[in-house]
Amino acid sequence: MNRRDGPPARLLVALCGAGVLALNFPLLLIFDKPVTVLGLPLLPVALFVIWAVLVGLLALVSGRDGGE
Repeated sequence: MNRRDGPPARLLVALCGAGVLALNFPLLLIFDKPVTVLGLPLLPVALFVIWAVLVGLLALVSGRDGGE
């Protein structure tokens, strides 16, 4: 087979675009409220959760099953 290993480029570009949109300033204003989550301010918690989801999706997309 003449196939490159790894995820398709379109999927990686879509994840990058989703990350840019999710971490864009106007959308982050949604989380800028005087609310706490487990004693932590909402905005930093939201930033960490968005980042963790993006990293998890990238790991899921890039994962290899080890088989041939």
